[in-house]
Order: sequence, then structure tokens, then C-alpha cells
Amino acid sequence: MGHVRSAKRAAAAGTAAAVLATGAAFGLAPAASAGTADAVAASAATAAGVRFVDIAGDGGTVLKANVVTPAGADANRRHPLVVLPTSWSMPQIEYLAQARKLADAGYVVVSYNSRGFWQSGGNIEVAGPPDVADASKVIDWALANTPADPERVGMAGVSYGAGISLLAAANDERVKAVVAMSGWADLIDSIYSGRTQHLQAAAMLGGTGLLTGRPSPELQQVLKDFLASNLDQEDEMIAWGAKRSPAFQVDRINANGAAVMLGNAWGDTIFPPNQYASFYEKLTGPKRLELRPGDHATAEATGLLGLPNDTWTNAQRWFDHHLKGVDNGIDRERPVQLKSRTGGGYEGYPDWKSVGADERRIPLTDTQGVRANVDSGANGGVLMLSNLLDQFLRLPPTASIPLLPRSYAAVWQSERYGSVQRVRGTAKLHTTVTSTASSGTLVACLYDVGPLGLGKLVSNAPFTFHDRTPGRPFAVDLELFSTSYDVPAGHRLALVVDTVDPLYIEHNPSGARLTFSSPPSDPSYVSVPLREE
Repeated sequence: MGHVRSAKRAAAAGTAAAVLATGAAFGLAPAASAGTADAVAASAATAAGVRFVDIAGDGGTVLKANVVTPAGADANRRHPLVVLPTSWSMPQIEYLAQARKLADAGYVVVSYNSRGFWQSGGNIEVAGPPDVADASKVIDWALANTPADPERVGMAGVSYGAGISLLAAANDERVKAVVAMSGWADLIDSIYSGRTQHLQAAAMLGGTGLLTGRPSPELQQVLKDFLASNLDQEDEMIAWGAKRSPAFQVDRINANGAAVMLGNAWGDTIFPPNQYASFYEKLTGPKRLELRPGDHATAEATGLLGLPNDTWTNAQRWFDHHLKGVDNGIDRERPVQLKSRTGGGYEGYPDWKSVGADERRIPLTDTQGVRANVDSGANGGVLMLSNLLDQFLRLPPTASIPLLPRSYAAVWQSERYGSVQRVRGTAKLHTTVTSTASSGTLVACLYDVGPLGLGKLVSNAPFTFHDRTPGRPFAVDLELFSTSYDVPAGHRLALVVDTVDPLYIEHNPSGARLTFSSPPSDPSYVSVPLREE
């Protein structure tokens, strides 16, 4: 296969640096020293009555942890246990506010710093076997050293903690309930969807890991190969990711019978919602899926500060029902709960396939060609920043559709809609592509276009191909990232396809051209899922 050009690597490095700066601004890469972290932890412990302990993880690796127990708890009464592995790069005080709330509700809570980060020992293994074994060691410790009930064990976490919790449920049958927030089910589909490297996401994770922990040699090599587009190592990288993906262990989760609640944001630029929705459909035990506006971990962020938060409220309800047997009605609610990016309350569905049960196809009839290597202005925005603006101000990435340069952007539009179009679920692109080169990347963006031609991003997704015969057409089927968005009456939908997006690494040789056609025997279209009215 091959490698991208050195110029692309330089551009990738520049983008990565910008992403790391953004991550630091948003607090995803805490800059505190180990001494500062200890001081903060001690202060928090004094305020919250938390006990800080060292727990021996897999191989004896020291895991820094904190324990919160119900007031007046003693050895004569057992309480349900909730274990909280920390998020990527976050210190062990991350969950203190929620730990206190759970303890007040009768839970023993043990939160620990995942190995390789901050003061915990070991290296960052990215939810590898040592991390999964650590979770079981923490449960062992809690059962031996707190009034925790071995029959009522739950795990929860945000992001990294979510992934570890799901993997623990596949490997430790004591875990009876899981709440996995802003996590991943399929690591490959998260940061390598459409066979395209998600540059900003990988750079953010790699950079913050380096700032706050000790990446393992294996992780360093994987990131090096990934960001350098070393496709000679593609199979090895995919196997590495599969080992760390709950979706590849879903049969074991089902066999163990854990009750699983999943929560994510529509605009999660690190772990997009598609892979969670697909994983949800494969679960056979008690399950719940909640999707809301926002980006990575922003839907749960206020709860970490102790403020009212729907995700954390429902997390406790989930544990109350499945660990304490409380009849709170959560098992009778429709298990798929969605909140639209454009406003309104929650919508309940019996399953994921019912979300976009109606469908409208936009035909892509005319042939269009684009030159590669230039960002037309249609793109997915910037990691974290763009979807935060969408979440709080309803300002998604925008583009003036009439002004997009047609040399670099192929554009198709629907008719003007006479009524509101409630997009729900996963839009799908089917088209025929002819390239002048054997490798290339295309990025599809779906826009809500108002009367003045201003397009607001509804969804997007990348697609990369290799080893194609130049000049020979081939079919492309691409799922855009799932979303919930209401297109107002009088607006149109527009599909824009170009070849460059700052979120991704592109593989178009200089001077390459892509042509999109619609053969009569295999018409091109974008399928838009709509809520049944």
C-alpha cells in the first residue's frame, strides 16, 4: 500500500498541535503537576469525607483510588457497589461529586485512576488486558475492604471509564449493571471510520495522554503508525483496536447478563454515535440508549460538577433498579431516548431501527467532478469547539452553499420542503466514484439550507479508498454519523462532497480528480431517515 507524502505529514503535525492547544483549553489535558494533584485531592477529601487508598491492580501495579461509603455504614450491612474508572487524562477526583450522591443514596463507591495516568502506576494500555484485569482487582479490593455486596456490583464511567466498564462486564460476571457515558463500543469504527484516520481525535488522545501519563511502547508505536498513515501496519492496528472494543465481546456481555445503559452525544467527534447504536442493537439483556446534543463528554460534564444532569440522574435510576431492585419505572420507559439538536423534549423509541423508520431519498442524478487537495469550505468543523457551539447556542458549522467552489465541491440539493423534516438516525450515501488515482479520500456533508443559501451542518462522514484502478468506476456506500435534527419548512437538504476536512487525514495525491456519477443501472442517492409522524 504505502504512505502519505511528507507534506501531508507536516500538515497533520500542524493540525495536531492546534488540536492539543484546544484540548488544553477545554481542560481535557490537565496541566497540574503531581504535587498539585495531591493538594487538590487532599482538599477535596477534607470537604467530601473521602478516603484515599492505594489498590494493587494487575501485576501489583498501584492504582490511586478513593472510597466513599454511606453515612453510618458498618460491617453488619452490605451495600451495592459502584466502581468508577477515571476518564482519559483525568485525575482521581473526577467523580467525587457523583460519588457523594451515590453514597448518600446507599452505595459504596470506589473510583480509581486508570493505570498509566497521574499517580497510578504502569503504562497507558488503552483499555488493554491489564486495564480489564485492574477493574476486577478493584472489585476484589472493595469486597474485602468495604461493606460492599458481592451480588450487587455496578460499573460506570465517562469516555475511557465507559470503555473499561463495558470490557469489564464482558470479563467479570460479578458486574451486574453498567452505565457507559460518551464511550466506545468499536474503537476502530470510532477513529478509523470509512477507513479514514480521524486526525484531530487521535492527536487529542495521544497528546493529552503524553501530558498526563505514560503511554506504553505499544501505544506509542500504534499512534506513530496511525498518524503517519503507515498502511503496511493497517491489519495490526485493526487487531489492536478490536482487542479493546466491547463490540467484539458482546456475546460475553450478553452471556454474563449485565444491564447496560449507554449515553452519548450526537456530535461526539472522538466516539461518534453510530458505533454505540450498532452495539446497542446487539445487546440482548436489559439495555438503554440515550443520545443528546453535544460533543465528547459534554452531555455529562455538568454532572461531574455536581449540577443537575439528565445523564447522571438516569445513571442512578439505572443502578437503583438493577442493583437495589427499586421500582422506579426506568424498565418500563421506551429504552431508546433521544433529544434533538434543534430543540424539544425527549423522544422515546422501542428500538434503534424505529428511530428513522421513514425514509426519503434525494437522487444524485447529474455527474459532477472535483479536484482534490483543497478544502472547499464544507467541513465538520473543529474538534470540541464546533459541537459545543451547536449544543449551547445551536450554531453548527455552516457553509454558503451557492458560494462553494464547484471545482472542489460536488453539490446536490433536494426540493424545498413544504413541512418540517425531522431527520432521525443515520443518513446513507450511495454513489459511483471514478478516480484518476488509486487512492483517495472523500468527505460527505449533509446541510440544512435556508432561503438565503446558508447551510447548517446536519451530519458528515469520511471515506477513503486504496488500490483502485484509476479510471474504473466503483460503488461507494457510506453511513453518515447519526443525528437528530429538524429541517424547517421552506428549507432544503444539500449533500456536499469534497476531498479535505481538518478532522481527518486525506489520501488524495496531488492533482487527483474524483468524478461522481449515477449509472441508470445503479442510481446514486442519499437516503435520509425521518421520524414517523
